[in-house]
Amino acid sequence: MADEEDETGFDEEVEDGSSGVDVGHGKRKRLFSKELRCMMYGFGDDQNPYTESVDILEDLVIEFITEMTHKAMSIGRQGRVQVEDIVFLIRKDPRKFARVKDLLTMNEELKRARKAFDEANYGS
Repeated sequence: MADEEDETGFDEEVEDGSSGVDVGHGKRKRLFSKELRCMMYGFGDDQNPYTESVDILEDLVIEFITEMTHKAMSIGRQGRVQVEDIVFLIRKDPRKFARVKDLLTMNEELKRARKAFDEANYGS
């Protein structure tokens, strides 16, 4: 009989505490909802996807980012995340590696273009 009371009490705690977000983290602001909705639409979902779908996807994204950050902090210089650490972690995934390489190249090109633009406008 005591076991039955514990089980129902536990179920109530889980239902009350979760409310669609991670237990322990409390209610947190959704950081990527707008971007994820656009991405989901771009990949063939409805223009207004279910909020639950977006929330689940956001939880997965945040979990991935958190895990990668913790791994990156544990290699290289302890306690610091550097680009080289992220590249090292994804080196065995060809799609991610190619995308990161493209983004880093594009970032360098943008830096050079901004520098040339600034020099043309302010250097003369």
